[in-house]
Amino acid sequence: MSMVPRTDTQSPALHAADSHDMIRVHGARVNNLKDVSVEIPKRRLTVFTGVSGSGKSSLVFNTIAAESQRMVNETYSAFVQGFMPTPARPEVDVLDGLTTAIIVDQQRLGADPRSTVGTVTDANAMLRILFSRLGTPHIGSPAAFAFNVPSVRASGAITVERGNKKAVKATFNRTGGMCTRCEGRGVVSDIDLTQLYDDSKSLAEGAFTIPGWKSDSFWTVRVYAESGFLDPDKPIREYTKKEMQDFLHREPTKVKVQGVNLTYEGLIPKIHKSFLSKDREALQPHIREFVDRAVTFTTCPECAGTRLSEAARSSKIEGISIADACAMQISDLAAWVRGLDEPSVAPLLTALQQTLDSFTEIGLGYLSLDRPSGTLSGGEAQRVKMIRHLGSSLTDTTYVFDEPTIGLHPHDIQRMNNLLLRLRDKGNTVLVVEHKPETIAIADHVVDLGPGAGTAGGTVCFEGTVEGLRAGETITGRHLDDRASLKENVRTPAGTLEIRGAKEHNLRDVDVDIPLGVLVVVTGVAGSGKSSLVHGSLPQQPGACDKGVVSVDQSPIKGSRRSNPATYTGLLDPIRKAFAKANGVKPALFSANSEGACPECNGAGVIYTDLAMMAGVATTCEECEGKRYQAAVLEYRLGGRDISEVLAMSVTEAEEFFGAGEARTPAAHRVLGRLMDVGLGYLTLGQPLTTLSGGERQRLKLATHMGNKGGVYILDEPTAGLHLADVEQLLGLLDRLVDSGKSVIVVEHHQAVMAHADWIIDLGPGAGHDGGRIVFEGTPADLVAARSTLTGEHLAAYVGA
Repeated sequence: MSMVPRTDTQSPALHAADSHDMIRVHGARVNNLKDVSVEIPKRRLTVFTGVSGSGKSSLVFNTIAAESQRMVNETYSAFVQGFMPTPARPEVDVLDGLTTAIIVDQQRLGADPRSTVGTVTDANAMLRILFSRLGTPHIGSPAAFAFNVPSVRASGAITVERGNKKAVKATFNRTGGMCTRCEGRGVVSDIDLTQLYDDSKSLAEGAFTIPGWKSDSFWTVRVYAESGFLDPDKPIREYTKKEMQDFLHREPTKVKVQGVNLTYEGLIPKIHKSFLSKDREALQPHIREFVDRAVTFTTCPECAGTRLSEAARSSKIEGISIADACAMQISDLAAWVRGLDEPSVAPLLTALQQTLDSFTEIGLGYLSLDRPSGTLSGGEAQRVKMIRHLGSSLTDTTYVFDEPTIGLHPHDIQRMNNLLLRLRDKGNTVLVVEHKPETIAIADHVVDLGPGAGTAGGTVCFEGTVEGLRAGETITGRHLDDRASLKENVRTPAGTLEIRGAKEHNLRDVDVDIPLGVLVVVTGVAGSGKSSLVHGSLPQQPGACDKGVVSVDQSPIKGSRRSNPATYTGLLDPIRKAFAKANGVKPALFSANSEGACPECNGAGVIYTDLAMMAGVATTCEECEGKRYQAAVLEYRLGGRDISEVLAMSVTEAEEFFGAGEARTPAAHRVLGRLMDVGLGYLTLGQPLTTLSGGERQRLKLATHMGNKGGVYILDEPTAGLHLADVEQLLGLLDRLVDSGKSVIVVEHHQAVMAHADWIIDLGPGAGHDGGRIVFEGTPADLVAARSTLTGEHLAAYVGA
């Protein structure tokens, strides 16, 4: 290849195009930001720090990234924009120098039952093409290997409207890879009919025991009672064989009930559609409880959980079927693909190889492609999303990360840091919201927000280099070099909880005794089997139920903009009752989702106007002035305050308000005390859950579970989203729980929590099939002295031993 020599010389003067080297933000007022102005250098790694709730996400995600995405969306036609999300323009005076933003956040991947790691990363799509070209026997197109595609056969006449219309006979066949028994889910369900109805009663007597199926419900109960197929006054146990068949299994049939056309369907298919087609985690708690009680899920006997038809499993490459490939650990699958030498599919093999190698590079080589995406932790989901960007040729884009080190062992954090630096060195702007000092240390530029959280935050406390931050007087600067010391005296256990023969996921027949009455930390590299041991095996052990195990995992809080800390924690119930008792009226009046709601905005406080492909507009309701309640409800007072004023209080104010005087409400005071314990005193009671950060949501969940009457608390990475200064407060909370007689088991990577533990259980030595064993049990001091594991080495370096 020849290149023409360049004859031009570099002009000493700066080109006008090179002067746009900053992202400028002036007057940002999103959420709690107070007229924030910052200048962020492009093509550099900028880390945003500050206590949880200080405004980091508001600045990075809700201002810079949101405006960038909004402006990119505006380049599409109005027709295309109609199908896209329509974020409103952030409340900011000037946003200048933006580039296209790629957001890699901690939102869980879709928990659809048919969504797997392979489907969300396109690795499955490439494998399907590979098997359709090289698999023997050849069974069809890539769709024949897809567990989401059913086989379809049709025949009949079609009329072609071209010139003279004429009917043409046609047949249609499509071979899909879906297992017909489980419909591509890998599990089948058996329904316990005794949990659906009381067979000693008739339909007219209210035989159904399904949540939400009331006897006067037009769409459910009455369609059975008035369909004409069943006798509504006959007890179900007296039904004839035909009536029972119609009741339980009848195909959808049109019926007329009181002049309205409705569809009658057998009870079992209706339950499948209503409850079992949705992901279990997405159901409301009382519905989930019903499903757990009424339905047992077992591995599909026909496909052995692979989700694929027999034909799809019969086609193989070098003795490996697509089901075998998806079940392999990804690092092993990458080695298998590397060994395939077939020039006819060389470009496909190269692309697949790059994708699989990216998994290993990012520390997820221990996953398998058939792992359901809903079972990934927040940190794993974020790293899975990163995979598609690692090999990208794009430059001069802005990558936005939300705590990319969450769920990572100290050993893996260096690998993540290298990836962030690689993205920067390709000429991209990298913005990272982070608390870990190891990642803050590699920043080119640091923006520290605070000084406090909520209304006490929202200002820029520091902008500059890491050295400048360390020398500064901000909370982050002061705590950047904090190192917890090893506990000198550890507590004595009050008993043990035995785990025997744990085989969940990658665990290798693990036997371990977990001490009770002390603070136990379970640690190990990501994918070593910690969650499998604690969440998967511990609750199933004999005696676990007797000990009252309360598990606080990383599943996200579900809540709309109508949900707030008061409704989520159950705090609003005693408050409503206190208002009702003080004023001699019904408690329902004091719910903005019930009788007391403003009729104009239905208790939302704002009125949303949908403008199709443009951003919707939210305007404060003029009737209630954003207070959400009818004017008559606001006449009722408790301790001199109306219900809207109470919901506008911070947790700290409310704790004082409900602690004494006329408004004294012990039940409310207890909940508020727990919120104070987890460091959420700055939140307002009526703040929508959608405005809370990830760390705030985790602590809100912890506060809620602290009210449970459990003897053993299992916490999954409670330091996620916590500032260095807040970790100290968390350690105090864990100590208080243990000192009050509870047993606390924490799955954690943070060295400060490890150093503070009474007992450490370390799993490993590696991830996936290289892990699943206990590599150390003992006190933190013994772990540091032995230095026999990766965790021991990093903990020793952390405490300076």
